[in-house]
Amino acid sequence: MLSVLRIENIAVVQQAEITFDRGFNVLTGETGAGKSIVVDAIGAVTGARASREMIRTGAKMARVEAVFTGLEALRPLEESDVAPDENGDLILEREIHGDGRNICRAGGRLVTVSQLRAIGRQLLNIHGQHDGQQLLDESCHLWYLDRFGVDGAYSQAYASAYEKLAALRRELSALQMDEGEKSRRMDTLTYQIGELERAELRQGEEEELIARRDMLRNAERLTDAVDGAWRALTGGDEGEGVLSLLMEAEGCLTQGGRYSEVLSRLAGEAAQLRYAAEDLSEQVRDARGDLEFYPGELDEVESRLDLLHRLKKKYGPTVEDMLAFLEKCRRELDTIAFSEERVEQLEGELRQALAQARREGEALSQARRRAAAELEGRIARELHQLDMPRVRFQVEFGEKACQDGMDATGMDEVRFLMSANVGEDLKPIQKIASGGELSRIMLALKNVLAETDQVTTMVFDEVDAGVSGRAARKVAEKLYTVSVRKQVLCVTHLPQIASMGDVHFSVEKGEREGRTFTAVERLSHQRRKEELARLTGGAAMTPAMLEGAEELLRSAREYKERAAREDGNETDM
Repeated sequence: MLSVLRIENIAVVQQAEITFDRGFNVLTGETGAGKSIVVDAIGAVTGARASREMIRTGAKMARVEAVFTGLEALRPLEESDVAPDENGDLILEREIHGDGRNICRAGGRLVTVSQLRAIGRQLLNIHGQHDGQQLLDESCHLWYLDRFGVDGAYSQAYASAYEKLAALRRELSALQMDEGEKSRRMDTLTYQIGELERAELRQGEEEELIARRDMLRNAERLTDAVDGAWRALTGGDEGEGVLSLLMEAEGCLTQGGRYSEVLSRLAGEAAQLRYAAEDLSEQVRDARGDLEFYPGELDEVESRLDLLHRLKKKYGPTVEDMLAFLEKCRRELDTIAFSEERVEQLEGELRQALAQARREGEALSQARRRAAAELEGRIARELHQLDMPRVRFQVEFGEKACQDGMDATGMDEVRFLMSANVGEDLKPIQKIASGGELSRIMLALKNVLAETDQVTTMVFDEVDAGVSGRAARKVAEKLYTVSVRKQVLCVTHLPQIASMGDVHFSVEKGEREGRTFTAVERLSHQRRKEELARLTGGAAMTPAMLEGAEELLRSAREYKERAAREDGNETDM
């Protein structure tokens, strides 16, 4: 669960530390006080989009830290190497800098924003006040159904079969060209292959040619340098060189070495110098041989490099790329030349792949219909508990209006229908549901989906939009029911929901030293009564309002005790 949230310089929140409890945590406050900033901070530290506009005016950076406890110790979270410590605690941190940089950490390790998001998805879910609008988008309905009760093995098997089918179709479509197009393509390929084959390309050739060109361009200077070195070493025809002088010095020292150990040692060193000079002279001689060239060689090298340059502009930036292109053209020409045989082969494979995709699609469709029947019953029970006993909810199936009646998602068009009143026909949700009904249907759906989620914390940001009176009490009871299994954090304006919380926080805006700031206070029983009275009747607080707030708290306490007894009886049974 989320135990501690620390916020620094997020919007009007200069600094805040909130310690949450298990069960049902509620946050209330005046409109604009900063309740949603708390939710935004939770989103930011779990990888949601965050911009530098979130940084408090005058601050260089904003920072959020979240401490999660009660996790499975030392077990790495999926898609990451991050694991809670030996106590089952995990700390997530995110810094948002004014220059746009984001520094994220998980368990003390630096992670990317996407990695932080993957970790956050496994720890909590955030449900905003606009989530109900997703129910109006029928493209989301299939996703909800699959997430609720369709084994991923069905989806994976179908996806694999469909991808194989799509790949065969793409290959077959590429081969099924008219004769004129086929002839033009074969002419193009034949020309490209011929041009590249005539060039007789060789890997490493261009580098060799460039080196040879540079040598030829400076051949005269290089020849003069080598000839000069050769004359200095050997003496040439004009006199003594280094070799003969070293040999003379060695001979003199050798003679003297008969009478002196020092000269004997020096004679040995002179011999080593002579050997080195002889080796150097041989290398100079070899270099002189490499400088030999014939008239017109530079023109030939330049011409060859120019050819390679022209081919590179057409077929690839390097010789290796051009050779790869040549091989690709050969394969494509062979494919087209023998396309009739390949088309016949592909058509057979396509028939088998289509049959397999249909089998997997039908299996997936059957799994969806079983899940739909269960979802309808579960949603009906949830809506009954949310004071909507007469609402009918149904999952309608239709066929895909596309090739072979299937696409990447399967063979089913799915949409949710409802009837809000007795005697009315089932119709698409977006055509008949009110704002309050959408909120409760979405809450019912979220509650049902939460039972299969592994997350331990659920955040609800004003999901009670459009709800009031008796329905508000039912929503409060439902949120409390969720909090028995998972930690719930709920931002609300409704006293019925706020009174049901196990812990109550007030978010208040104020001014200090000419700056606006927001503070978060954990309320005592008396302060809680005052806050509920404010939610009920506004700023003008009366004894009657305080008494009504006390009654709300007493009623919520009695409901929790009754629910605990009933849950205990069910457990005993």
